[in-house]
Amino acid sequence: MAKIYIKTFGCQMNERDSERVLALASSCGYTEAASLDEADLIVINTCTVRRKPEQKVYSLLGRLGGLKERRPHLRIAVVGCLAQQEGDGLLERFPQVDLVLGPDRIGELPRALEALEGGERLCLVGFHQDPCQGVLLPLRPSVRAYVNIMQGCDNFCTYCIVPYVRGPEKSRPSGEIIEEVRLLAERGVKEVTLLGQNVNSYGKKSPGELTFPQLLSKIDQIEGIERIRFTTSHPKDLSEELIRAFVDLEKLCEHLHLPFQAGSNRVLERMGRAYTREEYLRKVERLRQLVPRVAITADVMVGFSGEGEEDFRQTLELVREVEFDALFSFKYTPRKGTVASRWPDDVSSEEKQRRLEELQELQRAITLRKNRSLEGQVMEVLVEGTGGRPGQLRGRTRCNRVVNFPGGEELVGRLLWVRITEGLQNSLRGELCPLEVQEAVNA
Repeated sequence: MAKIYIKTFGCQMNERDSERVLALASSCGYTEAASLDEADLIVINTCTVRRKPEQKVYSLLGRLGGLKERRPHLRIAVVGCLAQQEGDGLLERFPQVDLVLGPDRIGELPRALEALEGGERLCLVGFHQDPCQGVLLPLRPSVRAYVNIMQGCDNFCTYCIVPYVRGPEKSRPSGEIIEEVRLLAERGVKEVTLLGQNVNSYGKKSPGELTFPQLLSKIDQIEGIERIRFTTSHPKDLSEELIRAFVDLEKLCEHLHLPFQAGSNRVLERMGRAYTREEYLRKVERLRQLVPRVAITADVMVGFSGEGEEDFRQTLELVREVEFDALFSFKYTPRKGTVASRWPDDVSSEEKQRRLEELQELQRAITLRKNRSLEGQVMEVLVEGTGGRPGQLRGRTRCNRVVNFPGGEELVGRLLWVRITEGLQNSLRGELCPLEVQEAVNA
């Protein structure tokens, strides 16, 4: 039986796309390979949001050229955002590549595999107008699962490649999404994360469709699902209705990922973010007013075109004011085809690195202090699997903090109450509460 090996670069949406690729390949008779060496088909699922993942793909493709020389029957496919961006250019540059498949064309994989068997080399890119993906479940659902609710983006931030490689914004039918979540619950999934480039705008281009808060409410009613998360949110579309959903919906976890990208209004305007620093801070204040224990994480970049020292200082001030629970920070790198790629990349590499290190040092101190403040608290933890040590379990709080604690594998998939004993830089340590505490809290 033919075997497939998938290497994934990038975000949660790419992870879900890889699950779709595996499920589609399975329907064509493929089983999953444990390594590159035993694969008949290698699929590289790519990301172009930042330069580093793109460089890793090219490096891997170079190494695979030698592997294919030794094993001529091997087929190599490049899927995802880099495939959409480069198209036929990948076939021309890398003779070892047999298939190039854009993210909007993943559903055509069975047809493409049939063409590969006939010796063809194929490039399928471009965008469909139909947002329907069908209900295609992961082959091995675990405690947590990702569910795509939309594809593409209409925001066109000046630095961002996503609208060009993922296409225009399209929302999946809510009925299809709800059915997928229901089936996942039947298979033992306890937590779902709804995915989209801008989940807040779900349904806005689909007359008669549910709003995003309404969709959350429907999923909140599905039996078996214990927790709901979503990512990513755009600040300009964070409505009062959505903020109130954190209060009204029992299963919606108290965690919001809300990228702010820069703390300077001048830089935000150049980025095309469509909100100001003050508007962002007001929404954070309103969210914390209604949900005091909410955890807020964000994305931010340093060294954007034209960013001066004062602009960077304003970013640091915003981080100090908000006190994010975690921050994903990056150095700006121009992306081919974006508006900003035509502007001077006028902050030196050394200066970008200095700013990034200062920002990260600030955030590390905030995160560690917040994690330590949780010591002694009893928190609900969904057990996701075993930890890095024998006899250790790994779980996650509702506010998205990882907790490691002693326990047996029979507890995987359970919601348990854990007393936090130590707050570390990137995780928490804890101990299971006694049975009487578990029962009392659940009563």
